[in-house]
Amino acid sequence: MVGMELADQALRGRLSPRRDSLILFIIFCKLKKEYNIIMKKDIKIVWLFMLSIAGLLFAGYLSGVKFFTETCAFNESCPIFLGYPACYFGFVMYLVLTIFSFLLFTNRIEIKKGTRWTMIVSFLGILFAGYFTLGELPVLFRDGFSAYALVLPTCALGLIFYIAIFVLALKVSRKGV
Repeated sequence: MVGMELADQALRGRLSPRRDSLILFIIFCKLKKEYNIIMKKDIKIVWLFMLSIAGLLFAGYLSGVKFFTETCAFNESCPIFLGYPACYFGFVMYLVLTIFSFLLFTNRIEIKKGTRWTMIVSFLGILFAGYFTLGELPVLFRDGFSAYALVLPTCALGLIFYIAIFVLALKVSRKGV
């Protein structure tokens, strides 16, 4: 607050020009340093949040199509896990990831705890989506990319999101943002 008061006084001409310039320069340097620290911290967490929301929307679309039409989106095979479509489980995992990344984004959870849980859930997602992606590989090798409306199987796209979230959470936790 003191820095802002001095900046206000300098802007109003109550301090000497030489002192004004020095004070404004110091304030600018401090604000720039704090801004850089905040942006480096927040941008990774913002990306974590955005990727989680993107995965949630994607899995939500797949789940919604399956739930309301009883067919799989994009005319793909619909893997079943424990008697339910795999996309339902993907939706739940992305929902949990979105909740944790939102808590990180709003500073309602410690970074260490939030990134730990984010890495655990995304790792489970990697195993889950990776397992179903392996089942799609024979079709991909036989028919090529044209076999899928989105170039890759939806499980592979979910896998890419899980990997990106895991790597980003790992970077956030290691640097301690």
